[in-house]
Amino acid sequence: MDKFIIEGGGKLYGRTEIQAAKNSVLPLLAASVLTDEQVTIRDVPAISDVENMLHILSELGCGISRTADSVIIDSVNAVSHEIPARLTKELRSSVFMLGSVLTRFRRAKISYPGGCDIGLRPIDLHLAGLKRLGVKIEEDKGYITCSCDKLSGADILLDFPSVGATENIILASAKAEGTTVIRNAAKEPEIVDLQNFLNAMGGRVSGAGGGTVVVEGVERLHGIEYTPIKDRIEAGTFLIAAASCGGEIEIEGVPQENIAALLHKLRENGCKIHIKNDKITLRSSGRLVSADLIETTPFPGFPTDLQAQFSALACTTSGTTLVVENLFETRYKYAGELKRMGADITVRGRNAVIRGVERLHGACVTAGDLRGGAALVIAALKAEGESCVVDLSHVDRGYADFEYKLKKLGAKIRRVRV
Repeated sequence: MDKFIIEGGGKLYGRTEIQAAKNSVLPLLAASVLTDEQVTIRDVPAISDVENMLHILSELGCGISRTADSVIIDSVNAVSHEIPARLTKELRSSVFMLGSVLTRFRRAKISYPGGCDIGLRPIDLHLAGLKRLGVKIEEDKGYITCSCDKLSGADILLDFPSVGATENIILASAKAEGTTVIRNAAKEPEIVDLQNFLNAMGGRVSGAGGGTVVVEGVERLHGIEYTPIKDRIEAGTFLIAAASCGGEIEIEGVPQENIAALLHKLRENGCKIHIKNDKITLRSSGRLVSADLIETTPFPGFPTDLQAQFSALACTTSGTTLVVENLFETRYKYAGELKRMGADITVRGRNAVIRGVERLHGACVTAGDLRGGAALVIAALKAEGESCVVDLSHVDRGYADFEYKLKKLGAKIRRVRV
């Protein structure tokens, strides 16, 4: 179990490279099964979630090879429709494989997916959408078995704009007979990226980002080389870290509209933000005022994947911040760890009241999930004295070279292998 040793109190300066979006790369990897030609995905981050997805593809029979910064998937010899339970328990996004594997083999078997323990994340919307496409679904002893004679286009209304369900239905309908319309679809930029990826393969997907996605099934998809969008959550994490610690950093490649809700709140905190094309520069004194309310909602609202990091920032602002978590009911696990560092947080159900304190102090804390772990790192960078953040397996799921990027900005951080 690795841990970070962090000496807090310093400011952050410089430019940081942003990786390809984890939440885009994973469904793109799943989509590679839809063709028996080679697919090359560039700028793939070296994170454990990606490694687990590649292991799943390998178990299905796909050939996997790498260059310096790319992954090449050759699924011509893919033969298995069963997604191994030992891998699905580690990766929530393994559920994306249902749509792709069904399209390829007309059968798919998967155990209930895992990932971070941040609350209930039922896949009912995924399964209901697949049923509308003509899929028969059986659930038994923790496994889901899907089968169909053919996939047929349908009109599907999602009860909630779920990112995963939207992506899964798009993947399942890409080669279905007829046209599929997904209403109340998720609008996240990663949905648009999946649309662009499939269209580059010869698919016919439109409407992504606008709430209604239309998929006209095609007979064949071909191989491509593709570069995913940059990771708006990683970008937001670094911007929040610099805002909290003080300093000046620049990020590039993330359009401002992809993180507009965060930028609005950071300005409310007192940060100076300059945007030119896709370059975002943030300056902060490190002495911030509180944002009154942070409420997580689907895109384009404030992202739940930045809630924990922003809460860490709020711990040392002047005033009180109310945080409302509307998407995952147990996403405040990090709160107890921040209290060990001197934070004043009261959690009641989906709400957290954060009263800013003058300073945090170093402590040894444990990362319980991916974004909560990033929040603890931000808090440790701000705190006075030395901190350790334990159990980096969660952080490594979503951040490649996290400590090296922070070091480049001036952070005093090192990884210790225990």
